Amino acid sequence: MRLLVSPRDVEEAKRSLAADIVDVKKPSEGSLGANFPWVIRAIKELSTKPVSAAIGDFDFKPGGAALTAYGAACSGADYIKVGLMFDGSARAKELIEAVVKAVKTDFPEKFVVISSYSDYQRLGAISPFIMAPLAAEAGADVAMVDTGIKDGKSTFEFMNEDALTEFTQINTDAGIQTALAGSLRFEDLPVLKRINPDIIGVRGMVCGGDRNSTIQEHLVTELVRMVR
Repeated sequence: MRLLVSPRDVEEAKRSLAADIVDVKKPSEGSLGANFPWVIRAIKELSTKPVSAAIGDFDFKPGGAALTAYGAACSGADYIKVGLMFDGSARAKELIEAVVKAVKTDFPEKFVVISSYSDYQRLGAISPFIMAPLAAEAGADVAMVDTGIKDGKSTFEFMNEDALTEFTQINTDAGIQTALAGSLRFEDLPVLKRINPDIIGVRGMVCGGDRNSTIQEHLVTELVRMVR
C-alpha cells in the first residue's frame, strides 16, 4: 500500500516528500481541483518521487478532459487523475477513452487514474462499480474512489469495508490498480490495511483534519511510518 499526499503548492510539496507519490491539486477548485501547469512543473523539478496531477471533477466534456490530461502530462505529471462528475456508462466510456488516448499516445509510460465518488448517489454521478470495468477496458491504470463533496464526511460513510474490498478485487481481477481516498483518518488505517488498495490518497489527514489548512510535515512522516 503506497501513500499519496496532495499538496497545493511548492512549499506544501516540500513537506510531503516522505510520501510515495506527490499529488498536485488545487483544493479550492473541488475534490480533484486542477492546479496550474507551472505548479506541476515546479513540483516535478523538486520531487524525487512520482508526481500525480488532478485535472478536475469533470462534467461530460471528453474534449476538455482529454486536452487537460494532455497538458498535465506535458507539464511533467507521472499520474494524470480525472474525476467523473456525471452519470451514464456510455458517456463515461467516451470520456475515459479520450483521456487515455490523449495521455498514452505520446506518453505510454505515464499512468491514467480514473476516479468516481463514494458519494455518487448524492452527486447523481456514476457508480464506482460501473466505472471500474470501463477504466480497465479503456486501458487506464488505476481506478479510484474519492468523495465528491468535501464536507468532512469520509468515504467510509458511503461505502463500507465490504464494498471497498469488492471494488479493490474487481480492479485486481481486471489487471488495474486501486486508489482509495476521501477524508480518510488515522483511525481508518487498520481497515485500509485489510482492504489493501495499491494507493491511499490523503490531504486533510496530514493537515490536522482540515483539508483547507496546510500540510504538516510531521503528520506526513507519522503516516508514512504507520502505513509501512
